[in-house]
Amino acid sequence: MDKLDAMRLYVRIVERGSFTAASTDLGIPRSTSTQVINRLEKRLGVRLLQRSTRKVRATLDGELYYQRCISILADVEEAEGAFTGLLPRGEVRVDVQGTIARHFVMPQLPQFFAQYPDISLVMSEGDRWVDLVQEGVDCAIRYGHLADSELIARRLTMLERLTCASPQYLEHYGHPSSLEQLNGHRVVALRSITTGKSTPLSFCLGDRVETLQVPAQLTVTGTESYLDGVKRGLGLAQFPKFHVEKELDAGNLVEILPNFRPPSEPVSVVFTQNRFLSPRVRAFIEWLSKIFSVSI
Repeated sequence: MDKLDAMRLYVRIVERGSFTAASTDLGIPRSTSTQVINRLEKRLGVRLLQRSTRKVRATLDGELYYQRCISILADVEEAEGAFTGLLPRGEVRVDVQGTIARHFVMPQLPQFFAQYPDISLVMSEGDRWVDLVQEGVDCAIRYGHLADSELIARRLTMLERLTCASPQYLEHYGHPSSLEQLNGHRVVALRSITTGKSTPLSFCLGDRVETLQVPAQLTVTGTESYLDGVKRGLGLAQFPKFHVEKELDAGNLVEILPNFRPPSEPVSVVFTQNRFLSPRVRAFIEWLSKIFSVSI
């Protein structure tokens, strides 16, 4: 393994906090990883990693070396692409909420791979907020307002939202025409896996937003169960418009309170600020910006 490959391995070990995880990511035996890092530390004359039975962490010298490695590797990859005329290549790991993946990303992927045939995409789907560094993810697509963090966020679009219920539900509970008439109604609640809290209903009243806590008989953590519960008449709920357009057209759902729509929510791509983005990750992020700008 040459010096650049050793740097790539070291960077992955620091980011994953594990020899085993880094070895799996790079497709090399764990024993090889151990030998490479031992030789690297011997050559540099410093201890780079603090090893324990549960975690691998960079020492102070190791953190400085890590920062230099990611800078060097990014420069090498960019320089090679500039002088050889090669398109970005390699693996991009992205985490995305499943509904957004299926509606916006997946339909456009054939065009992305046609433009970048040497990039491979590893896409995980979930509603929890993954730790990008610890889990070896290059970037994540997030729906909703972001909490303060050390991540860099680029907004991709704003999604219009609607309040909806099934015809059966409205027949039983009535069709509210004002917020006051929501008294006596119920919702299907969507609980965040990350925070453990359910999202309240929110409505735009001129320049201000009013939130309401409406009782829920059913609380779920998955967006598909959330939609299914509303279709079955178990409560009303608020969705991004793209998620329910087909159900509205088919008559399975009805928009209610159209004069008091919920505020729109952003979709953003987030990535870490303490590392240099490789050309392949930058290419993927720029592509995301384009597809979301034409999909809404």
